[in-house]
Amino acid sequence: MGSTSVQIPTPDGVADAFVAYPHVARSEGDGPWPGVLFYMDAFGLRDVLHDMAQTIADDGFYVLLPNVFYRSGPAPLFDTSELASEEGRTAVYRRAVPLITALTPDVVDRDAAAYLEFLAAQPDVKEGPGGVTGYCMGGRLAVRTAVAFPERVAAVASFHAGRLVTDGADSLHRQITGARTEYYFAHAEHDPSMTPEHVTALNGALEAVGVPFKSEVYEGTQHGFTMSDSDIYDPVSLERHWRNLLELFERRL
Repeated sequence: MGSTSVQIPTPDGVADAFVAYPHVARSEGDGPWPGVLFYMDAFGLRDVLHDMAQTIADDGFYVLLPNVFYRSGPAPLFDTSELASEEGRTAVYRRAVPLITALTPDVVDRDAAAYLEFLAAQPDVKEGPGGVTGYCMGGRLAVRTAVAFPERVAAVASFHAGRLVTDGADSLHRQITGARTEYYFAHAEHDPSMTPEHVTALNGALEAVGVPFKSEVYEGTQHGFTMSDSDIYDPVSLERHWRNLLELFERRL
């Protein structure tokens, strides 16, 4: 495998990031690879996300995993050693809430432009639209990126994302238009930030505008089920997630 740390200039500073790529030299006849932007969850960059990025990379992709909280400092910003307990996970999340709140749509769009420009400038990244995936908070950021830059995103995979649907006129599910990007949504069965009513509203909005998508509820899961360092990890659902994510990216990218 191959990986490195990089610094990405943005309009608001410099974002630290992790890059993963297949461990094959271009001189050996492989590459360039399709680019994938990987959005972290609320707990920040850590070993489990590095490993997940590398899993995607080893399937034949160049993966960028940025620290979206870079305005508050380089990763790690939190001690995530206690995520395996409900109390520890809740404590870290409370620390992350102000940083999440600061990621307004304008901020996300500025950052996404910088991340996509970084990918496009890499000689090992294939020209053309790439993929975006995200988890929890990152699932919402992934969708937001495709909404803002539809010509640059061919596929989005969003896992246990919350607040894709709100009562506001500017709710993200109402901003998805056109059929350029294909979406895959995996929802937790038990998630107050994405209820069955929210899932129904999301699916209806996507059907109304003709967006190619697949939206599934993973039975028995809670918000955050893909994270193996968390107390709500579901290993069976993680494997299901890998099958769907990699199939989408292999087919579309």
